[in-house]
Amino acid sequence: MNSMAFWRPLLAAATMAAAVLPAAAVQVVVGQVAPMSGLEARQGRAFGVGLKLSFDAINKAGGINGHTLGLVRKDDLGQPEQTVALTRALVAESRPMVLAGYFGTRNIAALVASGTLEKEKLALVGYRSSELRAPPPLLFNMHADLREELTKITRHLATIGINRLGVFYEDVPASGELLKLMDELAAASSSRIVVRASYPAGTTKVGDAAEAFLKEPPQAIVMLTSTGAAAAFIERYRMAPKGTAQLVAHSGVDVEQLSQRLSEQHMQGIVIAQVTPSPFRISSKLTREFIEATAGQTLEVPVSYSMFEGYITGRVIAEAVRRQGRTPTREGMAAALASLVNFDFGGYVVDLGPNAGGNGTRFVELTILSNAGKIRQ
Repeated sequence: MNSMAFWRPLLAAATMAAAVLPAAAVQVVVGQVAPMSGLEARQGRAFGVGLKLSFDAINKAGGINGHTLGLVRKDDLGQPEQTVALTRALVAESRPMVLAGYFGTRNIAALVASGTLEKEKLALVGYRSSELRAPPPLLFNMHADLREELTKITRHLATIGINRLGVFYEDVPASGELLKLMDELAAASSSRIVVRASYPAGTTKVGDAAEAFLKEPPQAIVMLTSTGAAAAFIERYRMAPKGTAQLVAHSGVDVEQLSQRLSEQHMQGIVIAQVTPSPFRISSKLTREFIEATAGQTLEVPVSYSMFEGYITGRVIAEAVRRQGRTPTREGMAAALASLVNFDFGGYVVDLGPNAGGNGTRFVELTILSNAGKIRQ
């Protein structure tokens, strides 16, 4: 259920709680369980850095209603069972008011199935998953969903005359639904999927998939994979004489990590969908604030789209705290997040309301990489 009927009693309770003055200001703890080491560590760490940059700026300015915000992180190594176990440990040890910055379709599914969020009345805001269904009530997606990304990608390819497509994907339970969507979007753009090839979930075993695309070459290959699997595939595929198809990735593939792992010849011309504006140029009040927040900082990972998404998520959490007045609670966080409907964060509009359908925004931008691994456009 994802409707205003679910949120109305929570919002009423939060409003009543806000009328009661606390004895003292509190620290709002935000918990993140994500890959901090291993193949997908760069994005998890970058998201966490973005959250902290946002919180540091807010705390320096006096906090929210006198409250400060703090981040506690745990490393799940990208393993779903660790995501659940470490979330439970974090809840017991640190008593977070909200969760943020989780990664992985299997990881999110395992967390939801565990019942931990529902039991603890904990909202999760800002996560990465290739699940196509609308999220359950306590999950808040901060960006355009995968359907929006793939619609943008297939329409773009059709406009430049590419209509024979391949799909490279992770073999997870949701794969069937994903392939069905790709068939629908391809047909809508007068294109067709000519090759489908997968790799085992949670691995970078991409050899068989690369051979499938070389045997029956499409004009473009849409990569619905982890960053590690994408890097391994690109390297393997581009080494072959017939490995010349246009390569297009969804936003879950991290530009900065690819540039660290691939040679210049392999990077040239790769297209990646992005679900936030560029963190490298000032295009709004929000991007200016982010760039100013990173200036002169010694950061544990380079500035990236994932870091900017973390920063935006931090701002969203702060607004949800502000809306609760003097007594923020877990229940109040969920209700306050659901009340954010078309809220403008300095040129970037976020909608977490019950009618958003799982889209925090509808922003999708296609970027092209140079041979140096930089965004060319």
